[in-house]
Amino acid sequence: MSHIINVNRRRFLKATGVAGGAFILGAAIPGLSIAAGNNADQASAELGVFVSIESNGAVKIFCHRMEMGQGILTSVPQIIADELEADWQKVTAQLAPGDSKFGDQSTGGSASIRRFFTYTRQMGAIARDMLEQAAANAWQVDKTAVKAQKHYVVHTATGKKLGFGELASAAAKLPVPDRESVKLKANKDFSLIGKDVALQGQADIVQGKATYAHDIQLPNMLIASIQRPPVLLGKVKSFDATEAKKVAGVVDVIQLRDRSLPVLTNPVSGVAVLATNTWAALEGRKKLKIEWDLGENVSHNSDAFMQDLVKKVSEKGISVRTEGDVYSHNYNAERTVEAVYTFPYHHHMSMETPAATAVIENGICTVWAGTQTPQWGKGMVFQELGLDPEKDADKVIFNTTLMGGAFGRKGKNDFTIEAVELAKASGRPVKVVWSREDDVKHGFYHSPSANYYKAELTKDNRAEYVIARVAHPPIGWIFNHQTDTPGNMLLSQSFGDLPFAVDHLSVETQKVSTHLRIGWFRAVQNIHNAFAMGCFVDELAAKAKISTRKMWMNLLGEDRIVNPAQEGFEGWVNYGQSTPAYAVNTKRMKNVINLIAEKAGIDKKLPANEGWGIGYATSFNSYAAAAAKVRVVDDKVEVLEMHTVIDCGLVVTPDRVKSQMEGAMIMGHSLALFSAITVKDGEVEQSNFHDYSVSRINQIPPLFVHLVESDEAPGGVGEPGLPAVVPSIVNAIYHASGKRIRDLPVNKVLKV
Repeated sequence: MSHIINVNRRRFLKATGVAGGAFILGAAIPGLSIAAGNNADQASAELGVFVSIESNGAVKIFCHRMEMGQGILTSVPQIIADELEADWQKVTAQLAPGDSKFGDQSTGGSASIRRFFTYTRQMGAIARDMLEQAAANAWQVDKTAVKAQKHYVVHTATGKKLGFGELASAAAKLPVPDRESVKLKANKDFSLIGKDVALQGQADIVQGKATYAHDIQLPNMLIASIQRPPVLLGKVKSFDATEAKKVAGVVDVIQLRDRSLPVLTNPVSGVAVLATNTWAALEGRKKLKIEWDLGENVSHNSDAFMQDLVKKVSEKGISVRTEGDVYSHNYNAERTVEAVYTFPYHHHMSMETPAATAVIENGICTVWAGTQTPQWGKGMVFQELGLDPEKDADKVIFNTTLMGGAFGRKGKNDFTIEAVELAKASGRPVKVVWSREDDVKHGFYHSPSANYYKAELTKDNRAEYVIARVAHPPIGWIFNHQTDTPGNMLLSQSFGDLPFAVDHLSVETQKVSTHLRIGWFRAVQNIHNAFAMGCFVDELAAKAKISTRKMWMNLLGEDRIVNPAQEGFEGWVNYGQSTPAYAVNTKRMKNVINLIAEKAGIDKKLPANEGWGIGYATSFNSYAAAAAKVRVVDDKVEVLEMHTVIDCGLVVTPDRVKSQMEGAMIMGHSLALFSAITVKDGEVEQSNFHDYSVSRINQIPPLFVHLVESDEAPGGVGEPGLPAVVPSIVNAIYHASGKRIRDLPVNKVLKV
């Protein structure tokens, strides 16, 4: 049975804006059940991406993944257009609204290409096949006698050709071939995949015409600014809005309802000021008088919490992965390295803060939100309004917008539910806007962590006995407040999947309490795990008096496929990929490590007070290495040069990969040198860019990105570039100054 079908146009005209007479194909995304048979009306309720071809030849492709600056609104259509043999100049792409008919829309985990590459290609290939069949029928020849080429189907013997638009109506009447029967292009025949193309929507973005969540305007709309409890799980005891209501433009003040544990991704309660304009909402909020019940998290202090994490990893923990026996061995102190590495809370700091708009009219709730998880958000709206997602499916419309950065923060829809709650309470359209201060003080933070490593060097400078431990508050706590250890997905990220060729290994974790909302952050646990692992390898190399590159080669051993599930880690999760195409390959690891050394020229002699550092991490089915050159003079650090290498398999849009890697270097620069969230008496101390610093343009050195040419299955891109960057900078500081920094950020020790 084909999972790509000819769509009944009447059901999609209103939702998609596709003109009548179009040839429309819809594709079911893996993981959804698809209606059996050829009933397009039934199956269209569960369609994923789809493509239409108009009678004028225009191709419109709906992208089921959300665009946040990573370029997916270009790359997914680019894949389809290549297999279709479409002229890119005639292709337009549009974000799909939040709806189950578009399949898995959760845009995170660097999964949009790596998880759906083949299925996306099949959509274009089937459309091409049907156009070729329509042309063959018109010419009364066998389909083997025709070939799609650059928006036409050509009769190869005579050179006659028909445009896609001319064939659309006839193709729409044909049966849809089974997706497995349609031949995909050979990689060598790609005309768009692997090439840089004009980005979809780029002109609107640079001209200020693109629509983001903050841009939504509706008649009679109110703007809401919310004063939230300063401490997680705090509640409003009482409030006085008298002065707030005196501000011109303020219409109402509404207390949001309290919500119980687990916190999930719901709002955290508070008091909302609703006004006719943003200034009035913010000004009125300043005049609120609120008495808070701060709750038990008022005792949380990040410094003391970190000390507790360090203490935990200094003791034997809960086994994650075990090989051999590390605890009966008598370690040689002269050849043993033991270290603890710490990483603070972090915040996403995306350029666009959260915002969402909701209106409830005639029993229908319509939402506009910039979210990475529109279907999750839509489900939360149903729940918030007490609606049945099946019986009341037509009572919630979830519109998606572009996002000005996200990094995982906008995978949580608390801001969307705030808008829905206030729209219901006020009886008017409401746009909730988060200030930068709201965003910093009430986010979902990357967990603080402590990592411990211990290993003994062998006489040939390998490691035979290795202990690795990690302790951090788990993301799972927001879903189940009894959770106190990381799940297997988090433990699989540059920790439990340790690729070292050793016979004796113990990988362990610890139970940890949670006091802030912990959430997904770009590269997730790979960040602190790769920081610890990368710095520890550098420390081993220094102890052995060999290069860090050589130490990596020694630790990785012979070329092999690493399968942690067969090497003591039964719960290993390979970023959701189980096929042989995504096996963990040490040959590819060693290749990118060698390549970063060669491209950056790290073996060249440097002036005094300068040094190179490298880092490496496998994450999201890609292999990435980083190198940084720094100068340290009078205890001041200056980063002089940064490089990254990524082997992400087959590259779809090279420029987008390069830009993601450049962004990762800039973000890693911030995390290594000066970014940190601290907490005192339960409250986040930072509030804006002045006290949660991110790298400025004058602080960023020349950046170099090197892509490994490959025909391997596509891996992730958005996240894999980040983890290796932090250890590369910290290691470079050691090689420039002799100062070994294990507690980040660097500005605790040196000027930056």
